[in-house]
Amino acid sequence: MLVTLENVLSIAEEKQIAIGAFNTPSLESLCAVIEAAEELQLPVIVQMAQCHEPLIPLSVIGPIMVLQARKASVPVCVHLDHGGTFDYLKQALDMGFTSVMFDGSELSYEENVRATKKAVQIAASFGVAVEAELGCMGQREFGSGVSQGDASKIYTDPMQAKDFIERTGIYALACSFGTTHGIYLTEPKLDFKIVQQVREKTDNIPIVMHGGSGVSREDFHAAILAGVRKINYFTYMDQAGGTACEQYLKNLPENEPRFYSSVRLEAVRDMKENAAEAIKVFARL
Repeated sequence: MLVTLENVLSIAEEKQIAIGAFNTPSLESLCAVIEAAEELQLPVIVQMAQCHEPLIPLSVIGPIMVLQARKASVPVCVHLDHGGTFDYLKQALDMGFTSVMFDGSELSYEENVRATKKAVQIAASFGVAVEAELGCMGQREFGSGVSQGDASKIYTDPMQAKDFIERTGIYALACSFGTTHGIYLTEPKLDFKIVQQVREKTDNIPIVMHGGSGVSREDFHAAILAGVRKINYFTYMDQAGGTACEQYLKNLPENEPRFYSSVRLEAVRDMKENAAEAIKVFARL
């Protein structure tokens, strides 16, 4: 069933868990995530990030995401991830997305406030809540990158977060507490006190964790107990699909035909397994 961000994050708050938010820039990844959620009978968020537009246009995958969410036997929120322009947000909202993220993190603070406030006003006319980002989490979400960051620059200021939330009216905040997008070269250094302090100063706003690759089960659980309610996840699931395809083709006899339909099934199977494990970790199962 198609639901809003408030719907799924209220479940997360009540149960003290986090909802997995999976980028699905292909039919294979979309099927894998929804099938995993249905088997576990847990809510899920499927996302399309603007940086994935070269992989598949929002105009193509967006309506399919909304349709599959409507047909699902579990609550599914359809979310625009890292939307960078008002036109792109509007495009997603017009096709029925039930949540959007406006990413003004590369702007100056005051410019981010002004732009995010306008994004909130646009989304409100559709009855949709907005997630925004404050702080620096390295590159935008894309599975092919490797994150290298100066850890001293990737922590959100809780007092600034309070000001930002009050002035913009956002519903959820992507909070920087030591994670970055992509694959880590070194073990991430997470500061869960940042999450707790932001929550304390903002009437327990739902915190969103971006850049979960490389984070241990124990640290995921610590982040959730601190107040993280939505966890973005893509890189490892995407890798699982790619590795499955590689292994399948490697093991085929030389004279055996290479059929895309067979490779696709391998990718869906392994992405589904990977997504299911992540959903269970986020639900603290």
